[in-house]
Amino acid sequence: MLKSWMVIGGVTLAVALLSNIIRPKDIKWFRRLQRPDWLTFEKLIPVIWTTVFICGAWSAYIVWEQTQSWSWMAAYLLLEVVTASFTPVLLWSHSLKAATFIGGLGFVIGLLLALGTFQISVWAGILLIPYLLWSPIGTYTTWRMDQLNP
Repeated sequence: MLKSWMVIGGVTLAVALLSNIIRPKDIKWFRRLQRPDWLTFEKLIPVIWTTVFICGAWSAYIVWEQTQSWSWMAAYLLLEVVTASFTPVLLWSHSLKAATFIGGLGFVIGLLLALGTFQISVWAGILLIPYLLWSPIGTYTTWRMDQLNP
C-alpha cells in the first residue's frame, strides 16, 4: 500500500516535471533577455525551487496526517500548479508581465495557505515560509526583467 508521503511526493514531482516541457526556441529567447546587475544567483534558482517544493510537500504531508482533508490537499495542489505554471507561461507566451502576475498570484495563495496551516500545525506553516520568502524574490526579479526588456 502506498503511504501518504509517497503520493504527495509523487504528485509534487509530476507537477514539477510537467511544468518543464519547454521548447528550444523559448530557451533561446529567455537567454537573450537582459537581467538586473544584482542577479548573481541565477544558477542557484533550480536548487532553491527544489528546496521550496520539498518543504511544501512536507507541509502538505503534515496537514494530511492531521486532517485527512481533500480540501487542504486541493489547496496545496492549486499552489503548486500556479507556481509551476510560471515557467511555461513565461516561456510559451514570452511575456514577463504574465509571469510576474503568476508569481504574485502564487504568493497570495501561498500566504493564505500558510495562514490556514498554522491553525493546524505550526510545523506545516513553518515549512511554507521558504515559499513565502523566495516567491517575492522571483516575482520581483521577473518584474525588473520586464522593465529591462520592453
